[in-house]
Amino acid sequence: MSELLVQAQSIHKGYSLGRRRLEVLRGVDLCVEAGEFLALRGASGAGKSTLLHLMGGLDHPDQGTIQIRGVALQSLGPAELARYRNRDVGLIFQAFHLMPEFDARENVVLPGRMARRPLAEVQAEADALLKRVGLADRLDHRPGELSGGEQQRVAIARALINNPTLILADEPTGNLDSKTGEEIVQLLLEIRRERGVTLVVATHDSRLADRADRVVNLVDGLIVDESLGRSGPGYSQG
Repeated sequence: MSELLVQAQSIHKGYSLGRRRLEVLRGVDLCVEAGEFLALRGASGAGKSTLLHLMGGLDHPDQGTIQIRGVALQSLGPAELARYRNRDVGLIFQAFHLMPEFDARENVVLPGRMARRPLAEVQAEADALLKRVGLADRLDHRPGELSGGEQQRVAIARALINNPTLILADEPTGNLDSKTGEEIVQLLLEIRRERGVTLVVATHDSRLADRADRVVNLVDGLIVDESLGRSGPGYSQG
């Protein structure tokens, strides 16, 4: 029997814009199994990124609960929530969010040092990860000296440094050209297979979504349908 990793129940989330109230999520229920590759699809503003941020502990819902292995994130204190974000979750963003003053190795090492792991251990692992994502010759290059695809590879290595169980990727190919985007798609799929991590991706990129185990479509803050991706059990093109 598969293990349930993430369970979101009756999630509501909105934001105040002056006198207006924008309801982004309006009662979302979602379960993600351990080891699953789930793609979230929908138009801009549908709530994909908001749902990812809530699952990653970057924000909290107005109503409803998000449980990770049966523990509600809302029940965690600030220190426990920070530990969850640092050690259990790997975050990959469309805009990379690398520290511009740090080189590639230092960017990857940073979450490990925040977790108070020994420097030599984290540096060795960072070098191995950067080699794995194809950047063995870019260890001492800063983000401004790297292409968009190279920066996203650094971000992927950074997301993996503390060996998380859950990878959350928000439009990871959104700022990349077609060829580079395909390379990043392939890299994410390979790493997911190698490490057995759970991967949840918000994406407009059909190349990525079609290869998921399951695709969930959001419209106006609601899940309107689900389907099997090409990697899902029983998928058929017939």
